[in-house]
Amino acid sequence: MLVGGLVCVVMAGALGSVNPTLLRRAIDGMRPGASLASAWQAAAMMIGVSLVAGIFRFAMRELLNALSRRVEYDLRNDLFRHVLTLDAAYFGTTRTGELMARLTNDLGAVRMAAGPAIMYLVNTSVGGLFALGFMIAIDARLTLLALLPMLPLPFVMARLGRMIHERFENVQEHFGAMTTRVQENLAGTRIVRAYRQEEAEEARWAAMSDDYLQRNLRLATLQALMNPTFAALGGAGSVIVLGVGGMLVVRGTITVGAFVAFAMYLTMLVWPLIALGWVLNLFQRAGASMARLEQVLDARPRVTPPSSPRALPAATSGRRLEFRDVGFHYPAAAGHEPRWVFRHVSFSVPAGSTLGIVGATGSGKSALLDLVTRAWDPIEGEILLDGVPINALSLDTLRRELGVVPQETILFSDTIRSNLAYGLPGEGDVTWAADVAQLTSTIRDFPGGFDTVLGERGINLSGGQKQRAALARALARRPSIVILDDALSAVDTHTEAAILHGLRDALSGRTAIIASHRASAIRDADHIIVLDGGRVVEEGVHDTLIAARGRYWELLARQQIEESVEAAD
Repeated sequence: MLVGGLVCVVMAGALGSVNPTLLRRAIDGMRPGASLASAWQAAAMMIGVSLVAGIFRFAMRELLNALSRRVEYDLRNDLFRHVLTLDAAYFGTTRTGELMARLTNDLGAVRMAAGPAIMYLVNTSVGGLFALGFMIAIDARLTLLALLPMLPLPFVMARLGRMIHERFENVQEHFGAMTTRVQENLAGTRIVRAYRQEEAEEARWAAMSDDYLQRNLRLATLQALMNPTFAALGGAGSVIVLGVGGMLVVRGTITVGAFVAFAMYLTMLVWPLIALGWVLNLFQRAGASMARLEQVLDARPRVTPPSSPRALPAATSGRRLEFRDVGFHYPAAAGHEPRWVFRHVSFSVPAGSTLGIVGATGSGKSALLDLVTRAWDPIEGEILLDGVPINALSLDTLRRELGVVPQETILFSDTIRSNLAYGLPGEGDVTWAADVAQLTSTIRDFPGGFDTVLGERGINLSGGQKQRAALARALARRPSIVILDDALSAVDTHTEAAILHGLRDALSGRTAIIASHRASAIRDADHIIVLDGGRVVEEGVHDTLIAARGRYWELLARQQIEESVEAAD
């Protein structure tokens, strides 16, 4: 498409440059007593040449504009595919609004360079070269004089180009910040209203919008300078042609037809110079945007798949999970010491058994579970699944074994059935999972039942209903390991008890890891570990830990007091 489009550009430019020569022949043939046949012949040829040139111009736009859309299509897909491979470390340091800006606004700027800018650059260059060749053929000295005012052009273009690149990059960065602000306000609209911060958010937005306006105006000033500057240089050449060329006509050095043709060729040369400013602007914008897109494409996940992945042994139900002296901390800022979330954590979960993890908020429960899913990799020690280190497994193999209910519930704007069957071939068996999660009666109350479409992030469900939907989604996969990260914190204790009762049968034969700040959620676990201060301070079964009257006993006693207060209210 590129080659075909450029051939059409060259042909259109070549044919377009023929008309002034045909006009020159017609004018020079108009002498007293001469026949008008040659003039009519030239006119007919000009019409024919214009029609053919028009066909080539249509073809070049059809090919090169379509090419730019295909480039945009491929690049958008590559970017989205790559973003899906990035891990928690990347998204923890990159704002969502910034990513959205890059995948929309910056992508559009690159598309303009991939098609229209190339087309106009080649078109103006070819047209200018043909015009220059014909001008030299008419009179080389006049051509040289006409080009003298254009000598500063390369320096002007280089300077303005650098300034446009810098200012456009500045505009795009601020646009990313604005997109982030919009995304945060839309996602947190309930908080904004609850705290009556509409006016404050409007004021912040107005300030950002004003800043965006000023940055765009500074960019527009440069863009406004380009065309008049190039036109002035071209106009100076026209003045020289009018004075010197007119004198040559009077002297009989060149004919009137040659003078008219020369003036037309100069116009054909000046217009590309003016258009070149616009093309340069497109390329500078695209250069700034492509650099921002390359930052996304060059990002690499910290969690990487093994070069030679190992296979898991066959299993009929759950799998054995083991932590060996595991330590973890999040990436620290440059020049700062890392803060360890936990260290020297060791435990083993036999296949088909349930592990309860309890601890106060911030004790590292979620971080520990994130290591199992390889959202992060441990800094120290290793984690094994059926005796195989999980970093020796492909991410697909590992995560196929897991059913995860995260602390923050994410649902999609789709039907309830599609949300529960997410990741399953077809619609899967979601009714069983909904029953276990105590969600069936809720779903039946909706007008569309399982086919009810949820709002953004499941906004038409309560917090507890969302958690139960996430639980059903995890169970519907019938995974060998079920991970619940404080998955019942938004439901009342009565519903929690009913769900846990249903889970006993659903988890039969499966390995389960249940993390909770509620001791009641894990009291029936086969083994319990208590996290505090980044270490395992207690472990055992419920009765043993209660008898020890240690940290576990304290957490349970505090919870019972809180429940008593809530019941009194």
